[in-house]
Amino acid sequence: MGTRESNERAGGTGRRALLGAAVLGACGPVLAPGGTARAADARHGGGRGLKSLPVPTIIGHRGASGHRPEHTLGAYQLALDMGADIVEAGDLVPTRDGHLVCRHEPEIGGTTDVADHPEFAGRRTTKTLDGASVTGWFTEDFTLAELKRLRAVERIPANRPHNTLYDGRWEIPTFEEVLRWQDEQTRRRGKQVWIYPELKHPTYFRGLGLGLEERVAELLRRHGKDGRNAPVVLQSFEPTSVERLNKLVDNPLVVLLSGATTRPWDFVETGDPRTVADLVTRRGLREIAGYAQGIGPTLDLVIPRDAAGRLTEPTTLVRDAHRAGLILHPYTLRNENPFLPADFRKGADPDAYGDVFGAYRAYFATGIDGVFTDHPDTGLLAREDFVNG
Repeated sequence: MGTRESNERAGGTGRRALLGAAVLGACGPVLAPGGTARAADARHGGGRGLKSLPVPTIIGHRGASGHRPEHTLGAYQLALDMGADIVEAGDLVPTRDGHLVCRHEPEIGGTTDVADHPEFAGRRTTKTLDGASVTGWFTEDFTLAELKRLRAVERIPANRPHNTLYDGRWEIPTFEEVLRWQDEQTRRRGKQVWIYPELKHPTYFRGLGLGLEERVAELLRRHGKDGRNAPVVLQSFEPTSVERLNKLVDNPLVVLLSGATTRPWDFVETGDPRTVADLVTRRGLREIAGYAQGIGPTLDLVIPRDAAGRLTEPTTLVRDAHRAGLILHPYTLRNENPFLPADFRKGADPDAYGDVFGAYRAYFATGIDGVFTDHPDTGLLAREDFVNG
């Protein structure tokens, strides 16, 4: 997801890991669909499909990306250890030979050590990606074997210096490796592990002859995870990509929504004049409900901020989406001051944590079904605190 990043607080990882460990396995009451806490409505592990998830669901954004380099098996593993209900294991992009790998973007200059490999210096190039000029190294110019020679690094070392301790530890995972890891973790933990991969820039890659949807569907079918109750939620910022997926698999599907004035890139390419503001109307939500089970709006679509960065009144999006039969998993709630609404920041230190629990309560009170977070342990503690009053 294309969101601004935050600072990693020095020395905070151990403290947060202990907090997460304290609540692992907790089965407290969860929010009922209307937003009230009801112990009898707890749904940890019960039922099937999406209904088996607790509400609000805590989704580890790119793993535990506040603690480890994102989209590595280490980040995914830590997210589970911290108690995440779902791990966003995979922003999916293709290699030249058609394999799907997990990277935040196809440009990998900032997330791998590719610049340190002189044999790949000639691969550095400039491309136009969804209308923007981007310079670097791109996954579609490498075979899988070549990418496996690289190692992951922290994408924003100036903001998360602690994460650089793990630079070079993990290679780039493939989506198939993630599916096997999911099975392994499910067996080890004795409960179903969920993942929430995103298809990145599907229109761009389809234009290169590297369509994502068919590749994702084929892998899910191969691993028996293409059903309605499968523990794999698929998401994309491009509605037509989600529509295509709906014809290929029965998995839960989610349309991601950026700022109200933005247009999905597939709309730009096809000349569709609608913006996100059109998609979050009652009519737009009913249309989405015809091919998806949920939406992933940016938090500002749930509670807008004023010019000073303070929260204003919630919109009707949660109510309208629920009336259309859609779940809402907004993104991304983070602990660090720069990302919190001004109401909940503490001091001016960008590395410091603000009143993240107050922020969680504000968003949870709207009745959202879950939230993406870089710090799954904090989200889990906030959920338990919120639903228990």
